[in-house]
Amino acid sequence: MILLQANQIARFFGAEVLFEQLYMEIQDNSRIALVGRNGAGKSTLLKIIAEIETPDAGHISKTKDLTIGYLDQHTGLDSEETVWNELLKSFEETLIMEKRLHSLELLIADPDTLADPKRYEQVLKEYDQLQHDFQQINGYGYEAEIKSILNGFHFDETYYTRPINSLSGGQKTRLALAKLLLERPNLLILDEPTNHLDIETLTWLETYLQNYRGALLMVSHDRYFLDKIVTEVYELSRHKLHHYKGNYSFYLEEKAERLTRAWKEYDKQQDQIQKLEDFVAKNIVRASTTKRAQSRRKQLEKMDRIEKPLGDEKSAKFQFKTSKQSGNVVLQVEGSSIGYTSDVVLSKPVDLDIRKQEAIALVGPNGVGKSTLLKSIMGDIPFLEGQAKLGTNVSIGYYDQEQADLHSTKTVLSELWDEHPTTPEKDIRSILGSFLFTGDDVQKTVPLLSGGEKARLALAKLSMNQDNFLILDEPTNHLDIDSKEVLENALIEFDGTILFVSHDRYFINRIATKVVELTPEGSTMYLGDYDYFVEKKKETALLEELTKQETTKQDVPTVSNKSDFQQSKDFQRQLRQLSRRIEAIENRLQEIEQEIEQLQLNMTEPTVLNDHVALIELDQKVSQLETEQLTLMEEWEEKSLELEEMNT
Repeated sequence: MILLQANQIARFFGAEVLFEQLYMEIQDNSRIALVGRNGAGKSTLLKIIAEIETPDAGHISKTKDLTIGYLDQHTGLDSEETVWNELLKSFEETLIMEKRLHSLELLIADPDTLADPKRYEQVLKEYDQLQHDFQQINGYGYEAEIKSILNGFHFDETYYTRPINSLSGGQKTRLALAKLLLERPNLLILDEPTNHLDIETLTWLETYLQNYRGALLMVSHDRYFLDKIVTEVYELSRHKLHHYKGNYSFYLEEKAERLTRAWKEYDKQQDQIQKLEDFVAKNIVRASTTKRAQSRRKQLEKMDRIEKPLGDEKSAKFQFKTSKQSGNVVLQVEGSSIGYTSDVVLSKPVDLDIRKQEAIALVGPNGVGKSTLLKSIMGDIPFLEGQAKLGTNVSIGYYDQEQADLHSTKTVLSELWDEHPTTPEKDIRSILGSFLFTGDDVQKTVPLLSGGEKARLALAKLSMNQDNFLILDEPTNHLDIDSKEVLENALIEFDGTILFVSHDRYFINRIATKVVELTPEGSTMYLGDYDYFVEKKKETALLEELTKQETTKQDVPTVSNKSDFQQSKDFQRQLRQLSRRIEAIENRLQEIEQEIEQLQLNMTEPTVLNDHVALIELDQKVSQLETEQLTLMEEWEEKSLELEEMNT
């Protein structure tokens, strides 16, 4: 079923066109990614679809009872309420029903009601119906649902009573997303939902959104995330919208194939045009062939000419060079601890042994001290214990995610030229041009730049220094996907050494030769990329679970009395049953997802589209599967929470 259609949508800024004649269709089970360069108008289009802004042309049509949830990338939850009370507002209808159920229970037990059979029957009938409706909306599980969502976003019970306005900006953004997920709108519109999320939370959110019962429309620069979630892509490019059926990787392949086909069709027509024009030129003045030449001329006039295909929009193009080679040992950190005071230790012990031309990814949950470790290596924040030892001829180039080294009073041109005054202006402008700063752009002051432009300027400064050891703190923040790919290629070709922090799993996979995980208990080195790191973590978790089970088995016979022994056996049995049920639900959810995708694919076949009865049957099957999916997802949340509570 179509939930929403955007027809002939346009947005203008004076005489300048941001986009025009856009069409988008959102089905009730759509999983859509909106992609495009920074500045193409993606966020503006999302706001128009969410009816936060009005288009300059065109209109939005939607179903009567459509509910839309919108998450702005720059907005967090702003409330005087506590975390728990604010999220309870997502269940206002449920709470009203619960209150009415309690009042009916009191009426049923009231002697006056019992004395009036007719009144008693009416109350009992209302109570039965209300109880049924209450169960249908998961009324008995809403608290477990809130806890599950909060746990997924790393808010434990210590946060429940905290005022939201006392939280950080990133925490408020995560809570805004948590509240939206609990409200479960028919259409969920997310603008950069992966901002402020660590890798563990990203993985949890992927699983949750894969099983979301409504439609999804999102902008994200996280390619790993998009590949896991979306089934169609709309690309906003050169003021137009282009539609692709498939995930992000499919979109890239299909886009390249479309461009290849377009060039073939264009070249073929150009050959035909050239032959016709040559024939006309040679034969128009000859009496014997003039009629044929006139016929060819008419053919040319009537021809629907194919426009010359436009390739990819202009991309940044840069590389990192080194002015000198470092020694084999680049950095060593042994038994160190990081933090701000002896009372606030973020991680201990931390060990690093980085060799020439290695690319080390530093990962870990938010707040564990990844940026702090980088700043400690730079000497900006002292180690609480230990120190960093640099190797021979090591020169460090540092990229700060906050871009603190950019000067608010300088122009783009002077930002580079002041640090390299002996470099000719034309060379500075050439370097800035490779980072997409052209013409009057170089006279902009730093405060007027967008997040993406500031990131590119900071990278331009970094490239000019020609250091052999790059320390990068979230270098892909604010960059669009195309700029990320350019940065990736530049780092892959770099002949120096790299230590970087990133939450972008695709980026880590392409760049990292090793992964260092940072936890409060210290650092652990993994000799591979991100996928290898994930597999090793799974193996470690499995081994720990097996060891735990073996220990439990050995401990069981020492239980002092038969009753305790039986309780222990019952507890272990319940744990196994819960684990098996959760695994069964996850397997079934995956099967349902595949079945729905296949049915939806079948519904697009021409024979089915022309067969009204077959189309209805397939739609009914999809609806049945979605109902089963919702029920299983709710059970999964309850069982997972129950298992978590049993393990604590």
